[in-house]
Amino acid sequence: MSRKRIAVVVQRYGEEVNGGAELHARWLAERLTALAEVHAITTCAVDYHTWENAYPPGETLLNGVRVHRFRVDAPRKPDFQEQTVALLKNRHSIFKEVQWVKDQGPYSTGLLTHLREAYNDIDLFIFVTYLYPPAFFGLPLVSDKAVLVPTAHDEPYLRFPAFRSLFHLPQAIIYNTEPEKQLVNEITQNDYIPQIVAGVGINTPADVSAERFRQRYGVDRRFLVYVGRVDEAKNVPELLDFFMRYRADTGEDLKLVLIGKANMSLPVRDDIVSLGFIPEEDKFDAIRAAEALMMPSLYESLSMVALEAWLMETPTLLNGRCDVLKYQCRQSNAGLYYFTYDEFVMTLNRLLGDPELRAQLGRQGKAFVAARYDWDIVMAKYRAIVETLTENNKAVGDG
Repeated sequence: MSRKRIAVVVQRYGEEVNGGAELHARWLAERLTALAEVHAITTCAVDYHTWENAYPPGETLLNGVRVHRFRVDAPRKPDFQEQTVALLKNRHSIFKEVQWVKDQGPYSTGLLTHLREAYNDIDLFIFVTYLYPPAFFGLPLVSDKAVLVPTAHDEPYLRFPAFRSLFHLPQAIIYNTEPEKQLVNEITQNDYIPQIVAGVGINTPADVSAERFRQRYGVDRRFLVYVGRVDEAKNVPELLDFFMRYRADTGEDLKLVLIGKANMSLPVRDDIVSLGFIPEEDKFDAIRAAEALMMPSLYESLSMVALEAWLMETPTLLNGRCDVLKYQCRQSNAGLYYFTYDEFVMTLNRLLGDPELRAQLGRQGKAFVAARYDWDIVMAKYRAIVETLTENNKAVGDG
């Protein structure tokens, strides 16, 4: 009996890609190789700001996954931000929304053609992230064999009527958290679609050393760490503002270390250290060494880096204005959250001033991740979905 064939469809894919949803997609694809022959269908892009073609097109093998990359038809236009603002401010037709999805990119004619041609060869297509053209235009082509992992959060685009049908087409939807599921159900009225909350497991190095990070990067003071895209979309400007005000108001001897590609200008200060993209081992070393992980984002479907921090027994300080982050914080009992600058000061003072509290929060976080986001638990849910849907498809085909 031949192995099942699963395709994971996502806008970017690769070890160099710096993004939570894309990392989620790659880790998921690699884990699914235990169940099936896995193909990743993606574009040649790496930079989500421009969608410029970076990888060569064609098929490669990465960690057991057959990766099919297709050229993006055109990079994002320089005036796309102005187009988005105009769309959000003014009344518009659904056709304008569809054009906006295409213009935001990455739109690849080759990728969509491949999906149609691969329909008979693939048993199940798993689309990761609802927002981009590969899912928006691709999922309807194979909807009777499709699963959607939306990674949705409370942003205005989710409320565009153009996206409504996308959440009614797949055979199943897999969410990262309960708040994400509730949000999508409320907005799209799709609660009749089979759906589960599965989340994602976390890959960690076997050897983690706080001291190794300090020696390698010369960080000799207490520090906070932020990991992720360093840009406005992740609310990093507010984090920088709060941190600088905190230093000025309290005189606390503290640094802020930023890990991730910077897509914005940063203040030139000794207490703000931007390391850019660093190896996974170094990232986990940094998280272990930090007093706390900072997560200022307003929009998340699941903070993977918070889970990483808790596995390192590092507490988190999260933005309470993001419902998912607040939910993760309350469920785990592994960190604190704030809404305003004054609360930022109070919660950070509490963390920095009480090492026993930090240790207790860290232990609780590690236990929470082990109980909810262990790969065996996550993949058991995916296995059930894969087996159910592929058997259903087979039965329909036989009939």
